[in-house]
Amino acid sequence: MMQANAATTTPSSSRQVIGDAAFGALARLLRDETGIVLTEAKKGLAVSRLSRRLRNLGLPDFETYCALLSGPDGKAELQEMILLLTTNVTRFFREGHHFDQLRDAILPDLVAKAKSGGRVRIWSAGCSSGEEPYSIAMTALAVFPALDTVNFRILATDIDRNVLATGRTGHYRVPPQDRAAHPLIAKNMESVAGQDDLFEVSPKLRALVQFAELNLQQPWPMQGKFDVIFCRNVVIYFSTETQQSLWPRFAAVLQPRGHLMIGHSERVTGPATDRLRSCGVTQYQLTH
Repeated sequence: MMQANAATTTPSSSRQVIGDAAFGALARLLRDETGIVLTEAKKGLAVSRLSRRLRNLGLPDFETYCALLSGPDGKAELQEMILLLTTNVTRFFREGHHFDQLRDAILPDLVAKAKSGGRVRIWSAGCSSGEEPYSIAMTALAVFPALDTVNFRILATDIDRNVLATGRTGHYRVPPQDRAAHPLIAKNMESVAGQDDLFEVSPKLRALVQFAELNLQQPWPMQGKFDVIFCRNVVIYFSTETQQSLWPRFAAVLQPRGHLMIGHSERVTGPATDRLRSCGVTQYQLTH
């Protein structure tokens, strides 16, 4: 009978079996580096995603992998592990009520600010492959098509350099139902010749969005403040402690009366509730 902490491969899937100690070590490394909590329920997902990595490295088991992560070359491999374990689920105009609020209640004032010479910045934090920031840009262009004539930009950041590469290329497979539901997609994206369902964002759209790699757990290099921050379905993967330390950091980089949009399963809690008041469905505004 196989022991619970043994590391073997199964003939059918070539997946490793991870022991409790190794899984605990990987979970601690992921949490310390990113704030993401890898629960017992995600053990199968972790094994599935990392088993191929072990094979590529020629490692016999997860214990050896943990030793590699703790060794002199561990920092580089830790980044590879993070890329494999972070989840990237997104689509254009996901949770559409935020884009409706942006269009109707927020952008008119921001466009007026930009037209009078002011600086407007929107941050898509945890942007994944770019559908969210490009949806923001499409919405903004619908309100004011001449955004290229004013100081209006969107920063899109993520910890995963692979998904950022997709955002920078601006090429996406967009299902017909999404194109039908959101006319702005057809207005701002063109089909790529010879490739079914592959579309490319317009140069005007691409010019509004800057992509950058950023770990939310680490210091943020941005100097100016933001008028709107989208950080949706990101902190749900963090511990309560990490969430409550992150909300005040967002508040600190918001402009007065600035807005924070979060995911449908997320809520601002802890000390930041004194500064971020609920003003809509998973939408908050800086009070002071």
